[in-house]
Amino acid sequence: MNVLVLNSGSSSIKYQLLDVDDTVRAVGLVEGIGEPSSVATHTLVASDGTEDRRVEDAALPDHAAGFATIVAALEGTGLADDLDAIGHRVVHGGAAFSAPTVIDDEVVARITEQVPLAPLHNPANLTGIEVARALRGDIPQVAVFDTAFHASLPEHAWRYAIDREVADAHGIRRYGFHGTSHAYVARRAAAFLGRPIEDCKLITCHLGNGASMTAIDGGRSVETSMGLSPLEGLVMGTRSGDVDPAVVFHLIRQAGMDVDEVDALLNRRSGLKGLCGENDLRRIEARAEQGDGAAAVALDVHAHRIRRYLGAYVAVLGGLDALVFTAGVGENADRVRARVCAGLDVLGIRLDEEANAGLRAGQTSDGIAAVQVHDAPVAILVIAPPPGPGRAPPTRAGRGGGGAARGPPRGRPGPPRPGGYRGHPHRRGAGDRDPNARGAAGRRGSLRHPRGRRPGPVSWPSVPGAAAARRGRSRSATATRRARTGRRAATPGRPRAARPRWPRRSRAPAWSRRRRTGRTR
Repeated sequence: MNVLVLNSGSSSIKYQLLDVDDTVRAVGLVEGIGEPSSVATHTLVASDGTEDRRVEDAALPDHAAGFATIVAALEGTGLADDLDAIGHRVVHGGAAFSAPTVIDDEVVARITEQVPLAPLHNPANLTGIEVARALRGDIPQVAVFDTAFHASLPEHAWRYAIDREVADAHGIRRYGFHGTSHAYVARRAAAFLGRPIEDCKLITCHLGNGASMTAIDGGRSVETSMGLSPLEGLVMGTRSGDVDPAVVFHLIRQAGMDVDEVDALLNRRSGLKGLCGENDLRRIEARAEQGDGAAAVALDVHAHRIRRYLGAYVAVLGGLDALVFTAGVGENADRVRARVCAGLDVLGIRLDEEANAGLRAGQTSDGIAAVQVHDAPVAILVIAPPPGPGRAPPTRAGRGGGGAARGPPRGRPGPPRPGGYRGHPHRRGAGDRDPNARGAAGRRGSLRHPRGRRPGPVSWPSVPGAAAARRGRSRSATATRRARTGRRAATPGRPRAARPRWPRRSRAPAWSRRRRTGRTR
């Protein structure tokens, strides 16, 4: 059995051909649709795992042209003749769809009804469905909806405070999006923490050109940032996110804009692009470093909106076990993660700057890493999306992609321990590796140095004015612990027996101790 999976976005088409064992036979990405320069990448995967990759540069004015490129690539290898089913990702299913659904004319009509609520996505999704049905109408095709995961939202979360009869008559409510992504990373986060998802309180951040956040309690979505359409919520690449509804009235009455012009403004000429003329965070960050004020403001607005939702969702959940970053920006942009987490110690969110710097989740062995300091009560996880259409599986390379990993990669949970506790990735002994230990020659060694020295930075002095002197400067996890507890650093060369002995620390993180004993210390 061979299944073609299609993910048609606002400016790209991703696809993947899988066999009955979920083995990838072909994968591809068509990007830059509607732009002056478009690129189509097709990769065929042989049974022995070898790949034949082909890249095409072509002008693709619309999605139909993009699908024609994909069809030609599959037909040229004969793979199009072996299809048994086709799956489609559909962004907006409305209230009608809460599970994967076999596509027929009625389903297409219901998806079409949601186009005004997802004008950047549903038309592209429908184009994929129409082309695929025209190509292979003899095989079943299935739609999977981004809104389905959020069907569990309680009424107080999905209902808007407008006239009930008007809202019910026109289907005006919060639907939520990126559901397949939020559901996937929630499952992975729970498994990484070694806890059943029913016991986890999570906040997942899907950050890309489109962005959303979801509060997940016990594996169920209880609050999410996107609403009736993908326009609500965070600041995105070209979408405004939250604005006062009166802005629309003002633009119509005072600026003389019609409804379509306002729609185009908020969906296509707002967000990061509206703030600084760019929607690529890499270029925006480069401009900000060069002193561009508009780019710097855009980054501040982007991070502020995420932080505002983060604090609100901690209140909704009544606590937090893990903050999860995913999608293109979330998994790759370490400076975005740092801006979001800065100064959130009061929520238990403490980022390990060293672990976060340069981290790309897709380059870790299993596509997941932890970047919180060793004793933080809230885990901060970076999770790569699943290997899917247009995405290669995670490699064995380390954080920098510089060859095979030396032992368990940073942030990977250690082996099971007595009582079912798997070991926290930032505890000594987790996976037989300390987050501050580096095995390569010439780098910092373990905490118990063979020559009796404690390597790493010296502790901050406990003298008046020290806090002010070190404000704004980064510290390692070891230095942070010493500054907090008052334990002084070792003197280089001092005999081991003469050094103060540190009390044995529990291997379990704070949240695990609280759950077992009810004590925080």
